[in-house]
Order: sequence, then structure tokens, then C-alpha cells
Amino acid sequence: MEKHLKNIILVSVGFLFLFTAYGGLQSLQSSLHSQEGLGVASLSVVYAALILSSMFLPPILIKKLGCKWTIVGSMCCYITYSLGNFYASWYTLIPTSMILGLGGAPLWSAKCTYLTIAGNSYARKAGKVGKDIVNQYFGIFFLIFQSSGVWGNLISSLVFEQTPNQVEHSDADLCCGAEHCMGVNATNSTVAQKKPHDTLIYTLLGIYTGSGVLAVLLVAIFLDRITDDQAEGEKKETPSLCFTFMATFRHLKDKRQCLLIPLTMYSGFEQGFLAGDYTKSYVTCALGINFVGYVMICFSAANSLCSLLFGKISQFTGRKILFAMGGVLNLACIIGLLLWKPRPSHLGLFFVFPALWGVADAIWQTQTNALYGVLFEKHKEAAFANYRLWESLGFVIAFGYSTFLSVNVKLYIVLAVLVVAMVCYAAVEHLESQSSPGPELPSISKQEPNELGEKDPQTHL
Repeated sequence: MEKHLKNIILVSVGFLFLFTAYGGLQSLQSSLHSQEGLGVASLSVVYAALILSSMFLPPILIKKLGCKWTIVGSMCCYITYSLGNFYASWYTLIPTSMILGLGGAPLWSAKCTYLTIAGNSYARKAGKVGKDIVNQYFGIFFLIFQSSGVWGNLISSLVFEQTPNQVEHSDADLCCGAEHCMGVNATNSTVAQKKPHDTLIYTLLGIYTGSGVLAVLLVAIFLDRITDDQAEGEKKETPSLCFTFMATFRHLKDKRQCLLIPLTMYSGFEQGFLAGDYTKSYVTCALGINFVGYVMICFSAANSLCSLLFGKISQFTGRKILFAMGGVLNLACIIGLLLWKPRPSHLGLFFVFPALWGVADAIWQTQTNALYGVLFEKHKEAAFANYRLWESLGFVIAFGYSTFLSVNVKLYIVLAVLVVAMVCYAAVEHLESQSSPGPELPSISKQEPNELGEKDPQTHL
């Protein structure tokens, strides 16, 4: 147990350092590089490349390099993005965004595969239920990982708070919230911000780059390599690129994977709305950009703490209750954001909504990842590649319509996707209840070979 736990903590801390840098940079792109929409364009390229990466790279890299070195190599891709921000232009930021996107899918697929193998391996040796251990490992991971949002935003806030604000405006000038006016200029916000001095920007980028390098060194030096006990002794050929592409989409023959697509895409929609629209149309519009970091810290702290909690209690409550709780929380937040007209005097509410959103997101992240690991244990690489593909598509769509749809329309879209996602998730649970579950992994060994038409469901990976 101690060895497995050490490795889980190492992976988690590595991701913490890496995403302290990337998460902080992501939230600042539209502000730091607003010329001709360069910052938003770079984020669009990141997630578009992530979709392409999800289709081709994860299974082949994990098979060829193993989980550990796939994680190390993919982390290096994230560092190039930090370096590209030092001299941000279309010739530096767009290529590094593409490199980051290509490394994103293998990174997350390798991490999910590593945690799933470690959890099931320990469960077999200890005589425990595999899905419970996997849930706990994902809970530990997200407890540590989600705090990256706290540190990334805190660092940027502390560095940039040295930039003075301009003159404040009255509530009468505001057009914020769900009724946020399209095309409003900076003077209609409560606070018009000056762009930080170049010295402060370079200081922040230096801190972020160092954090990424530390993550790579930590994983490369201290993390143990891991193999699937069930696959030991079997010789597998490294699949071709075309075969890997087909393997990712062949997994869609599984009805459960198709039904999980809306739930997976919803993760991208809800995160995209909070990071892009809530921060801009509610926080920055009414309070000023200096408050964005502190509001997102509130989201990240709630997300981090609840990730551990839900990973622990899922074995007692079951995943159905947690998914229902996440749906109700997000539904309440969406309705509240549609009705609320934010004003500077409502200071507490600016922090309540991201806190509740963070509790719901903790459920989506821990339980959806664990659900994929439990349902598709013998198709881990292809399943998690699908997870990253569909979540990235949710991000791309959310960023794509962000500039030309009003906030209330975007809230209704998020609401509609949530309803569809919960209906499809209920259908997945119904399919599982109709099968004959085993003691650890319900009906996986019985269903997947028949649905995918293969004798050995692992060979195509």
C-alpha cells in the first residue's frame, strides 16, 4: 500500500506543479494577449490539437513508452507553452499551443491508466473491491491536483496586484451578468485595468516555467514504472497509427461509451463557462480583473477539498447519489446566475457561486474518471482517450461560441447539455443494472468482448 500511495502522491504533486503554471496562464490569456484575439485563439488551438491527439496518440505512446515516460514527455510539451508566452506572437504562441494540445491527451490518458492499474493491482493483492480503491486514488489525485488553481491564481494575483487600478464607475454604468452587453468597452466595467508592466509579466512567466520544470524532474526521477498485472507475460505488438485511430473510435461500439459522451462533453462546457464567461461577465465586469484570481481560488479550494471527500464517501453512497447531487448543484447555480444582476455591493455572492460550482465539478471530475476506469477496465487507454476527446470538444464549442453569443444564451446551452447528460447517464446505470455484476468490475469481462467483437479486448490497444 505504501508503495502505491507514494506513486499516487508523486503523480498528483507533479500535476500540481505543472497545472499551477498552465492553469494560471490559461486564465490570463485573454487579458495578457488581447491583440487581435491572440490569447483566445491560442486556447482554441490547444483544445483543437487536444482532440486530434486524443484520436491518435495516447494508446500508441502508452504502449511504446509506458505510463511514466508518456507523462514525462507530455509534461515537457506544457513547458514549451510557458516559454512561448515570453515573446507572445502568432509565430510563437500558436505553434506552442499546438504542441501543448498534442501532449495533453497522452498526459491525461497515461495518468488515468496509471491510477486505474495501481488501484486494481492493490485491490487484488489486498482482497478489496477494485472500484472502491480506484475511487479513493482518483479522490487523492484531485484533492492535490485541484489545489493548483489556488496556487496558480494566488501567484498571479500577488504579482499583478502591484499594477494600480484606474477610476471606479458607478452601478448605473454596469451591464453585467446574464445580461452582459456584447461589445461593451472597458469603461463600462466597475474598474478599468491597466495592463501589467512587462517586468511583472516576465517575473510571473519565470515562476510558471520553473514550476513546470520541477514537475518534470519530480516524475522522471522518483516515480516508479507500473505494469498491468493482468497483462504481464503477454507479448503485444505496438499498434500502428491507423490501427490506434480505429481503436479509439472502435470503442464507440460500446453503448455505454456513446451514452457517456454528453456527460463527458458537459465537463468541458461547465469548466469553459466558469473560466471564460463567469470571470469576464460577472467578476471582471462588476469588480475588476484583480478579483478574478481570488474568485477562482475559491472555486479551486472547494473543488480540491470535495474531491477527496467524494472519493472517500463514494463507496458508502454509491456514484448515483453523487452524480445526482452534482446535477442539482449545477442546476441551482445556472438558475441563480440567470436571475442575478451582479453589483459590487453583492461581494459575497461572487464567491458563493464558484464555491458551489467547485463542489459540483469535484463530482464530475472524480466520479466520471472513476466511472470510465470501472466500466472500461480492459479498454483503459482507448476509453480515457475518448474521455479526453469529448471533454476537449466541449471546451472547443464553449470557446467557439463565447465571443458572439450573449451570456444568458450560453447559460441555457449549458443547462440543456446538463439535462441531456443526466438522462444519458441514467441510461448507462440502467444498462449496468440489467447485467449480472461481478464482485469488483460489473459485467466488463462479459460484455466488452461481445460488443467490440474481439476475443481479447486488449490487443487492439
